[in-house]
Formats: sequence, C-alpha cells, structure tokens
Amino acid sequence: MATPRVAVLVAIAIILVLSGCAKKSLTTAQLRSITREIVAATQDVTQRKSEITIRPEIQPSAVPGLPPRSYDAIYVSPADPSQTDALRRSFAEIARAHGLSITEISSSDGVRFDLAFHGNRTHSIFAAVPLAASSRRPFVPARGNPQLAIIVDDLGHDRASADALLALPFPLTISVIPHLPFSTEVADAVYRRGDQVILHMPMQSEAEGEPSEGVTPEPIELRVGMNPEQVESDLRAMLETVPHAAGVNNHQGSRATADPALMAALMPDLRARGLFFIDSRTTAATVAYATAERSGVRAASRKVFLDDVATREAVLAQLDLAARAALRDGSAIAIGHPHPETIAALAEGLPRLEARGIRLVFASDLAH
Repeated sequence: MATPRVAVLVAIAIILVLSGCAKKSLTTAQLRSITREIVAATQDVTQRKSEITIRPEIQPSAVPGLPPRSYDAIYVSPADPSQTDALRRSFAEIARAHGLSITEISSSDGVRFDLAFHGNRTHSIFAAVPLAASSRRPFVPARGNPQLAIIVDDLGHDRASADALLALPFPLTISVIPHLPFSTEVADAVYRRGDQVILHMPMQSEAEGEPSEGVTPEPIELRVGMNPEQVESDLRAMLETVPHAAGVNNHQGSRATADPALMAALMPDLRARGLFFIDSRTTAATVAYATAERSGVRAASRKVFLDDVATREAVLAQLDLAARAALRDGSAIAIGHPHPETIAALAEGLPRLEARGIRLVFASDLAH
C-alpha cells in the first residue's frame, strides 16, 4: 500500500527540483537587457568604432527534462588589441551586477567571454583579434590610383572554397548566400580574416519556372509583389545567417531588380541598417542602383563578370578588362565565383594589376 504513496512523493520531489532549476534562468527580457548593456559598454570602450553582431543561439539544458535554453552570441571587433583589457573589465562589471559568472577562453582568433546564470550560459561574447593588417600584404598606393573591388559570389555551400579564397593575400569582398549549410561559418571566417562580408541576397529571376533554363527559386528570396513588411522580414532572416554583412548584392534577380516597387520596398531597410547595395546587373532593365541612390543608400554597380567562361585564361582576360575599366573611369567592380579556375586566375592576375598601379579595395570603398 505504501508503494503508490512513495511514488507520489518522489514525483512531487522531482517536480519541485525541476521547478527550482527552471527558476535558475533569466527571462527573455532580462537577457536582452543585459545584451544592451554589453553593447553599450563595447561602444563606449571602442568609441563606437567596433562592429557588433548579435545572434541568438540555442544550447541543450544541462537538466534532463527541461527544454533547451537560448543565449545571445555577440561578436565585437575592437579597433585596437589594447581595447580587449578594457572590454574585459566592463564585461566583468556587468556580470557582477547581475550575479553572473564569467569565464574567458583565448585563441588565435581572439577572446571569448562566457557569462552564465547558475551554470546556464546567457551570453558568449567574441572579441575578435583585428587581423587585417597581419593577414593582407600592405599596399600603399600613390595618390589618385584607380581602384578595383573584387566580389566573389555564391559562398556558403562549403568551407573549402572559402579557405582557398582566404589564402589569397588581397582584399576581397565575399558575398555569402543565406541559409546554406556553411553560410554562418564562412561569414565568421571571412570577417576574422579581415576581408569584407556581404549578403548575396536571393532575388527572383526572370527565368524561374522555366525548366529549360535550369533556374529554380531559392527557399527564401525577394519576389515581385511582396509588401514592405515581407521584404523586411526576409531581409532580417537572411542577415541572421550571414553575420558581419556590411552590404548586399543580388543573387540572380533579373526580374526582382527590374521591379520599381520591390526595390523601393527594400532600400529603406538597407538604409536603416547602414548597409550598402551593389547592383550585380543581371539585367539591363535593372532599376536597383537608381532606386538606391534616390533612397539615400550607398550603392555601386558591377562592371565586369570575371568567369562567365570559367577557364583560367578567360578569367585573366576579364581581369584585364576590369583593370582597363578602372584605369578609364577611376574605379570598377568585378564579380566572380569560387571556381578553382577563378581562384587560380586571381592568384596569378592580381599582382599584375597592383604592379600597374591599380589599388585593390573592398566594395564598400566604391559605394557612394
């Protein structure tokens, strides 16, 4: 007769333990409030010169039977390594004020500070080591040198092509497609390396739905007929998987970029986020660049595609075409893809362009 009674008591005890554990966590409002304090402290230490990216993450609960817990992953880029000590002190003060523990993990990429409440992580703050100066060969151009930006599209499918690009000692703008298996990992690696990340934003193509063209819609893309709220929602979701994006260029989009209403819906969201726009010019009918200008969004247009013919010789010829455009106009943007032949041609051809006095820059340098 005592067995059911004992079982009930045990069940009550388990419920009390689990409910007690559940209380040892922050509410979403508390977590976000601490995140705002961390951001404000980072801005103060770096004099608002640090790029800050926030991405919610999920970790399994340490207590069986409880649901997974969320924490905020915060990526910051101190302008100077000496600022890391000041950030360390600021984060420690925030942790003490909220009863959080703080642990520090150092690596070659920077320092990670993990904050936890009763053993449950609430924040991971990654303070990246500024690597641009050490990872890229210094190039000091003469005053007035023509400028060329190389954008490499379609990253995110794998890590190997990104690693091959990042081994090149030149400033590159890496355009990452969202929601791919390696989108976030590649964007993080590019940013740590000191190159520039932009969002390769899927947009509706004129050829979608025509099997003969071999073009299919992306799972999430901007499509003609979307209202501003839908555009903003899709942009926000895409940026969540491509951290550190400084700008946007269109992936496909021959129909989308030719639609005035859709481009007018997109540009205010880019302006609000401080993102520039590069028109890949997948159609001569594009209105994207003109709409960006009218909307106060920094913008530029592609002049040369490097690898419509993906051979080393063809890419080298297109690099020369891009160089002549830069010499003629003062600047140019060339777009390629992570084909092995393209990467080999960049390794061979870019030193020649520098020798001709052409300055290699990021896409942001040419967006006005």
